[in-house]
Amino acid sequence: MGRRHVTDERGEPLVLDWRAPVSRSFYRASVRDPQGVAVRRRFGFSNGVLTSFEDERLDRGEELGTTSRILTAEIERPRVGPMRDIVATIQPEQDELVRADLADSICVQGAPGTGKTAVGLHRAAYLLYLHRERLRRAGVLIVGPNRAFLSYIAAVLPALGEVEVEQATVEELISRVAVRAVEAPAVATLKHDVRMASVLRRAVQGQIGTPTDSITVSDGSFRWRIGVEPLHRIVEETRREGLPYGTGRERVQARVVSLLQRQAEARRAESPSDAWLRRMSRCRPVLDFLDAVWPALTPEGLVHGLFSDPTRLAAAADGLLSDAEQAQLIWAKPARTPKATRWTAADAVLIDEATGLLERLSGFGHVVVDEAQDLSPMQCRAIARRSEHGSVTLLGDLAQGTAPWAATDWRESLAHLGKPDAVVVPLTVGFRVPAAVVAFANLLLPALAVDVPPAESLRHDGGLDVRTVADLTSATVAEVRAALAHDGSVGVIAADDAVDGLRAALAEAGVETATADDVAAAERVTVVPATLVKGLEYDHVVVVEPAAIVAAEPRGLHRLYVVLTRAVSRLAVLHVAALPAPLVDGSAD
Repeated sequence: MGRRHVTDERGEPLVLDWRAPVSRSFYRASVRDPQGVAVRRRFGFSNGVLTSFEDERLDRGEELGTTSRILTAEIERPRVGPMRDIVATIQPEQDELVRADLADSICVQGAPGTGKTAVGLHRAAYLLYLHRERLRRAGVLIVGPNRAFLSYIAAVLPALGEVEVEQATVEELISRVAVRAVEAPAVATLKHDVRMASVLRRAVQGQIGTPTDSITVSDGSFRWRIGVEPLHRIVEETRREGLPYGTGRERVQARVVSLLQRQAEARRAESPSDAWLRRMSRCRPVLDFLDAVWPALTPEGLVHGLFSDPTRLAAAADGLLSDAEQAQLIWAKPARTPKATRWTAADAVLIDEATGLLERLSGFGHVVVDEAQDLSPMQCRAIARRSEHGSVTLLGDLAQGTAPWAATDWRESLAHLGKPDAVVVPLTVGFRVPAAVVAFANLLLPALAVDVPPAESLRHDGGLDVRTVADLTSATVAEVRAALAHDGSVGVIAADDAVDGLRAALAEAGVETATADDVAAAERVTVVPATLVKGLEYDHVVVVEPAAIVAAEPRGLHRLYVVLTRAVSRLAVLHVAALPAPLVDGSAD
């Protein structure tokens, strides 16, 4: 079994694709359930050279499991550069998720180091193997939290032979307008609230009017008239059909022209030409009627109109938002036009919601969403519009939620994604983060107010060093130099405002560093702001001043939990200020 299907010169298989049905037994066979497997053999390689092999004689009751030297060596192999695939190390519980049916949407609540990201990527590769033509037409989308994360995982699918997969952040997915402004966190949080979907829906429906006059159309020597009653029926029937607003406008227009056509056919005893139909659809009386009862709308215009006009917002938000909340949304000095508006990131989410109300959006056959705990209800809805006729793999950890609107219950997120029946599967056993590091990070869990099982680790190697220092900068430089004596990558993680100073100090000491989004950099040391480290991993992690990381944002303890679980081999925590209370109190217990 291997990454690709390989044949000899006669066409006989030498290596079977890990996704082939027969490969399932390689990953899942055990002494309790051998699945017809007598011997499972693993090979070890180094630079293309066979270095070792080991057998598990399942027929004799021999099973190595995670004590396999080859398996352990692969898991612990130093990490430099982009994320690697896990074809050689997939565990039975991971394989079960990877091979879930295309029709099934699943949510993986994965503790740090349990391989949830790898599961999502390998599931995408597996589904593309099994449903090649269908997904080539429908498409597969990977959604990540930021561009640095997407760069980090970008090499996995190509290594598995899959290159036709789109990757995007939520912000890129909904980038209908340029984001040029920042607003108060409280306002942004309100705009991400699911109630805004109802406000926008009301605002759209509020544009639909009631016919009050008949329309008369001159056509050469003929005059065609449609009374108020049939016009009213057209509008109400179209409204009840629940079509996207733009499609509804086209439907009203077509039905009005159809009534004109019937009159013309009755008088002329022949069907009008296509040119006549086009002329009628564009004649002034028809367009004036259309603009009166079903005016043309743009998503940007709808949102701009709501936040520029307190009366219009009140009509759409009555009973949904309080007066104080409505006041928060109204712009003090609105731009004259949507084009001149300085939109915020939260506005872009609302504009995408409005777009979905006005027109049909193209979707994907399967969507993988990583770090999903930080998606707001409105962001979930944006993804739902793109996966309405497909399935979803949702990956995340509620304990790692750092956004103001971070999820606390996967069922709510799945409902917003339009997949309320998706199964939620916990992954708690980790293979990446050493046990000592996991135990230290788990001290924070009681303070995070989320109901998740604590992470476990099967790795008892690695190291943890937590110490008070006199000077953070010099201690960081010394720690990095010590880390460079070992193989692998080094990540220096600090509060965002400390990053530039640390990078400068390392440069002055002759240590070259890379940035988080430059995963192909030759430098082994990366200095990373705490806000960008989610989903990344390094062999040796140096965490600088945890108290500053916690103090930098309202959900600082959640951020620190993320930071502490980025280490694959060794974690050093350097601090001058006292450690956050949960780490001190938990250690005392």
